[in-house]
Amino acid sequence: MKTLFQVFCIVLALLCFGYGSVVRAVGSGTRFWLVWWAGTGFFALVALALRLGWFARLPKPALYAFLGVIAAGLLYVAVCTALVFSHFHDAPQEAPDVILVLGAQVYPSGPSIILQHRLDTALDVLYAYPETKCIVTGGQGENEHAPEAQVMRDYLIANGIDPARIQTEEASKNTIDNIRNSMALLDPVNDTVGIVTNNFHLYRALSIAEKQGIPNAVGIAAPSRVFYLPHNVLRECVGILKDKLMGNM
Repeated sequence: MKTLFQVFCIVLALLCFGYGSVVRAVGSGTRFWLVWWAGTGFFALVALALRLGWFARLPKPALYAFLGVIAAGLLYVAVCTALVFSHFHDAPQEAPDVILVLGAQVYPSGPSIILQHRLDTALDVLYAYPETKCIVTGGQGENEHAPEAQVMRDYLIANGIDPARIQTEEASKNTIDNIRNSMALLDPVNDTVGIVTNNFHLYRALSIAEKQGIPNAVGIAAPSRVFYLPHNVLRECVGILKDKLMGNM
């Protein structure tokens, strides 16, 4: 059994290294891919500890504490994953007064695939509901050539949306900024606000919107690529914890 678990840990270490390397090569705009390489180190260390019999030498209280931390971490990730998936198919049941499209990585060639999914979903809503207004929100990151909101606006206009329907917010650096800064452009109490973001991000975005004073927010889930779902969901687990501790949601 010990040998089997050792082999299992080695396989997990290799999978983490390979997956993290692919995410790094694609260039997601953040360094969160490092968590997968950290997983490589963790599983490799556990395999080594099993090989050398380190766990057998640990005092039982220390071993139980180690196992308890692992169990608690797995339980937390499971609960957060369930919350994230609970909003995977959100869609408006009627015309929202305004949709708020959250920004993401942009390149000189245009929106990243993550952001393009959001914008294409926004286009579907704007085509379906001609009276709905749109706010695009996102500033310029250190690795971006232009503010995200500007690239988003250009994309929507190029796809047939009247510029008069679009407002831009170009100062935001993260989701909490997206929500807070955009509130000046809408009536958060009386407007029905549709928040457009990728399915894995929607739970946290809606929770932040409610905490920040947008009681009528509804989710509009944009799709995401299945291959990157483990990365994105794990990142959301960390983001949920951070925003809970900071009082953002």
